[in-house]
Amino acid sequence: MQELLSSIYLFLKSGHVIFMVFWLAGLFMLPRQCIYMLDHEPGSAGEAKWATRMGKLRSIILTPAMLIVWVLGLTMAWSGGWLSEGWLHAKLALVLGLTGYHGWLVGQTKKMARGERPLTEKQLRMIGEVPGLLLIVIVLLVYLKPF
Repeated sequence: MQELLSSIYLFLKSGHVIFMVFWLAGLFMLPRQCIYMLDHEPGSAGEAKWATRMGKLRSIILTPAMLIVWVLGLTMAWSGGWLSEGWLHAKLALVLGLTGYHGWLVGQTKKMARGERPLTEKQLRMIGEVPGLLLIVIVLLVYLKPF
C-alpha cells in the first residue's frame, strides 16, 4: 500500500491543492453572499434566490471540497511519514480551525435562509478575512516546516 501511495504522491498533492483552492474560494464567497442577502427583506424573492445560491455553494463546492482536502491531506501525511512532525500538528490544528469556521459559517447561512440576521455587514466583512489569514500561516508551515 505504501508503495502505491508513493507512486501516486504527486497526484495526491495536486488534488489536495486543487480542492483546497475550491474550498477556500467557497469560504471567501459565502460571507460575501451573506452580505448581498442582507439587502433583501426576510421572506422576499431576493432573499430566497440568495438562500438557494448559498445552499448550492455549500452542497456542490464547499463541503465536498473540504472532505476531499481532508482525505487527500491525511493520506499524504500518512504515506509521507509526517504524522509525528510538529509543523504538521500545527497545520492540522489550523485546518481543524478552518473546518470549524466552515461549520459555523454554514450554520449562519442557514439562519439567514430562515430570515434571521445574526451578523451585520461589518461582521461579515471581518469574518470573510479569516480563511485568508489561516491560509497564509498554513502555507508557511507547509513550505518552511519550521519545526
